[in-house]
Amino acid sequence: MRIEVRRTGGFAGIERHAEVDTSGRPDADEWRALADKALADGQGTPPLGVPDGFGYELTVDGRTVYFADPRLTREQRELVARVLKEGA
Repeated sequence: MRIEVRRTGGFAGIERHAEVDTSGRPDADEWRALADKALADGQGTPPLGVPDGFGYELTVDGRTVYFADPRLTREQRELVARVLKEGA
């Protein structure tokens, strides 16, 4: 599974992008469960956020959803943190 996160906005307006390929990873099932829940709670179009908040685009195997601060679910927040930390 290929998981991509694009984060835009924030006070400085700096964009970050990272992706993780979970194929062959021992924790692939954990990533899949987290990604499936984050996708299910996302929106089809970018939502309105808050001033200086972040907006997120999540793409998992070609399916894209959007979410924005401060209304991220626990799973979305965790997935974003993990991808931005571990992704290239």
